[in-house]
Amino acid sequence: GSGTRFVMEKFIDENSLSVRKKLELTSNEAVKQAVIAGLGSSIMPLIGIRNELANGQLRIIKVKGLPLRSTWRLIWLKDKKPSPAAAAFREYILENRQAIIREQFGWIDPFLS
Repeated sequence: GSGTRFVMEKFIDENSLSVRKKLELTSNEAVKQAVIAGLGSSIMPLIGIRNELANGQLRIIKVKGLPLRSTWRLIWLKDKKPSPAAAAFREYILENRQAIIREQFGWIDPFLS
């Protein structure tokens, strides 16, 4: 998304990296397919390339300063009482966040070492 692009462009600028040619595509899937087709390389969210890393279609190129870390936030309307389901979901996330992170993102670590 645009947040990923902003962080990537900031990283490139701060590290004085040169980009010879740029190709702008409209989705992460299009970017993945372009890289798989040999059209270049990209900085992408790891969560979006899990299967391609596992089956060997893509690999991670080690670059100092990467991967970039991001923080996700759980948000809700300030003046609106949440439904019972929304309240239960929020409580579940808050109580189990570390386990959720391990279960959903623990697969990433072997690809970074």
